[in-house]
Amino acid sequence: MNYSLTYSLVLAAIAFLVAVIWGAPLISLLRRLRIGKQIRINGPSTHQTKMGTPTMGGLMMLVPVLVITGLLNVANLLGLTMIGRSILVPMGVMIAYGVLGALDDLVGVRRVATGMLARYKFLWQVLFAAVTALALHYVLDLRSVAIPGVREKIDMGILYVPVAMFVIVAMSNAVNLTDGLDALAGSLATVSFAAYGVIAYLQGQTWLVAFDFTVVGAILAFLWYNAFPAQLFMGDTGSLSLGATLAVVALMTGQWLLLPIVGALFVAESASVVLQVGYFKLTGGKRLFKMAPLHHHFELLGWSETQVTQRFWLLGILAAMLGIALALI
Repeated sequence: MNYSLTYSLVLAAIAFLVAVIWGAPLISLLRRLRIGKQIRINGPSTHQTKMGTPTMGGLMMLVPVLVITGLLNVANLLGLTMIGRSILVPMGVMIAYGVLGALDDLVGVRRVATGMLARYKFLWQVLFAAVTALALHYVLDLRSVAIPGVREKIDMGILYVPVAMFVIVAMSNAVNLTDGLDALAGSLATVSFAAYGVIAYLQGQTWLVAFDFTVVGAILAFLWYNAFPAQLFMGDTGSLSLGATLAVVALMTGQWLLLPIVGALFVAESASVVLQVGYFKLTGGKRLFKMAPLHHHFELLGWSETQVTQRFWLLGILAAMLGIALALI
């Protein structure tokens, strides 16, 4: 058990170094290709200075994670052992949602600032989630949920599939909505993956622990360039893939009921959008928040961008600690 944690932490350091080295040429390439962020006109005025900052920075995280994980598990993957099949699922999700996010980013840069039509993007998210949920259920034989304080896991049977689909799509969109300030989504994702790495470690899932901390290392490297003022944005390439992959990791531990706690700030950001839209329609045009998602509300209250990010990050750490504590019950 101690060996698996040492191994995983070393992988995190390797992923960080690889991603940091890969980050500088990636930023140069994105600048040459003029793949820069488009800023909403109705967003906070302070964000207009971000116009043109290279996006699709998710590649900086995804490429090292996939390469390192693939190389280290090549024997298992070729042999299609249970370890191989299990690690294929989060890798496949990261690739699928990363490609979808990259297409959305490219459309946003080259054609329409808002990116792909929401209904098409959502359709693909649901399709990928369906394939993933079926793989989790029928290939990895996952069908249960752990409830804090209850000794035995609850078998959900076939109901596991639609629930898993919802969790994947919801978390993918929640991280995407959170990605609006420098280092915000990345710092919260780091904490969440680390928390589930600890939970997987407590369960003895060696390869899942290694994967989680490899992702943590890569995100930390991305934050090196994404710290205020950001030199690079993760874009949907990063946010969609990180959100969906986090959901899959949670599902693989069986502790996915804790995801709204571990990822409480992601849930709050997503809920603020739903509440804002609902309240606007019910009241005929009134707003519950000054602006949604939630981080913009606090910006308009007078918090600086770094204050919002750091305070959300602190709350994220506390939420992750609570989630781990509940997993121990």
